[in-house]
Amino acid sequence: MPNVATVLRDEIARLSRKEIRSHVDPTRKATAQHRRDISSLKRQVAQLEQQVRLLSGKVLGTRPAVPSGTAARPLRYSAKGLQSQRRRLGLSATDFGMLVGVSSQSIYNWEREASHPRPEQIGKLAALRGIGKREAAARLKELVAEGPPSRQ
Repeated sequence: MPNVATVLRDEIARLSRKEIRSHVDPTRKATAQHRRDISSLKRQVAQLEQQVRLLSGKVLGTRPAVPSGTAARPLRYSAKGLQSQRRRLGLSATDFGMLVGVSSQSIYNWEREASHPRPEQIGKLAALRGIGKREAAARLKELVAEGPPSRQ
């Protein structure tokens, strides 16, 4: 015949496991649902970021600035590189400035290292690195056709 203390201990253990399970199961199910939701949202964000990159490349002809949290390489600036890029495209400082959206004097100052471009301008310069002479000429033609931006 079993000892009463052993039977009582086993029954208490069984009831406590049952009680704990009734409290833990809803939390476990909620946690699993939250993980699924988070995973879905991450996929959605990645898809939307890809669409933004694609659309901004088509509309603006530039790539959007990379958020500081990502592990992409930072953009670099070199006065010598800027000068060689401008010469490679066969553009004057005025024309190159129009492509970047700055004055010709800014281009001269950047090339002489008298001043440095701001981060958003470095992004525009980086976007121009991959274009050739024909595309640069086409973009200039578009900018000239649009006329100078109006000041308000």
